[in-house]
Amino acid sequence: MSKKILIATILRPEGATGVQTHFRTYMKYLKKNARQYDLMTPFNAPVWLVYPVFGLRKLVNLFSQEIGVWWYRYWHTYFLQIALKRKLQDGEECVIYAQCPLSAKAALVARKSPSQYVVMVAHFNISQADEWVGKGLITNGGRLYKSIQAVEAKVLSKLDGIVFVSDFMRRELVARIPAIKIISYRIVPNFLPDPGLQAEPIKVKTDLICIGTLEPRKNQRYALEIVAASVRLGRPLSLTIVGDGPDRVILETLADKLGIRKQVLFAGYLSNAAEQIHSHSACMHVAQLENLPITLIEALSRSVPVFAPAVGGVPEVFNDGVEGRFIPLDDPEAAVRMIIQWLDSPHIYKQAQQAARSRFLECFEAEQVAANLTNFLTHA
Repeated sequence: MSKKILIATILRPEGATGVQTHFRTYMKYLKKNARQYDLMTPFNAPVWLVYPVFGLRKLVNLFSQEIGVWWYRYWHTYFLQIALKRKLQDGEECVIYAQCPLSAKAALVARKSPSQYVVMVAHFNISQADEWVGKGLITNGGRLYKSIQAVEAKVLSKLDGIVFVSDFMRRELVARIPAIKIISYRIVPNFLPDPGLQAEPIKVKTDLICIGTLEPRKNQRYALEIVAASVRLGRPLSLTIVGDGPDRVILETLADKLGIRKQVLFAGYLSNAAEQIHSHSACMHVAQLENLPITLIEALSRSVPVFAPAVGGVPEVFNDGVEGRFIPLDDPEAAVRMIIQWLDSPHIYKQAQQAARSRFLECFEAEQVAANLTNFLTHA
């Protein structure tokens, strides 16, 4: 009998983050293949305890965003730990597939038997501390920043296994936390179910689509600078920005200042964001650092070429000059020339479309990649 898989996360079951997309996709695979699994979140703890405490975070944020981050991390971990202790109290053999260092920490404390293995997937970029800095909520190098990194070092060194979604992230973590060198690991990229191709071609309405939370680390400001550069070159590009967040007003104001408001649609948060990719010629991603962005994989699956900087794990998603182009992050004029060259060259563009689809089926299609992940988890 195969081990039961408990997916542990401090996040809600529903949501638009890459982590939530990952574990929901994996659960669909497990269900389809009749594998035993459960999803454990802080919301499995008693509701009468959870919601009052979580609700207080809004009040805490009024005094200090850093304390608000600490509040979020502490209490989500605490309630997940309570839920896991109840689930694991019989000591039955299983593998807890933790989605972050905090859910791994809760699992390590809650497990009752050595046969309850804890394996964590490294979704984050460099460190969760850096991600909070990127959101503008904590100070780089401050007390909380150092505390978060210390927790990661302590927790990761105690794991039974680690899943890296990119080799980039494996190298980064091994360099920062040498103790994890001896821990069993496997590199398993993010994956998605095959959405198939549209029976009838969709009329492309917009040149580019950019999907992601509107926050500093996603760098949508640069996407607007690229559009502005296209106007200066006499070949105006149109852009849809899908997502919401603290930077929305700033970005809308910048679009007005750059004189490109007619070229840019701010679509806001859309629950079916990936489905919007079909009606665009290409997907552009301009984050300054990414582990392995699911948005680019969503584009490849729909036979849509991609443009992104060669940062983090992005070079592991697609090949420059094949499924898309690596664009510079510091030269919007150079970036837009590369984009226009491809969009306005039918032969190059068609080859890129075909290559994008092939790349997805070969490297990121859920059935084969999730099988690899399951094999590692159940034999860790």
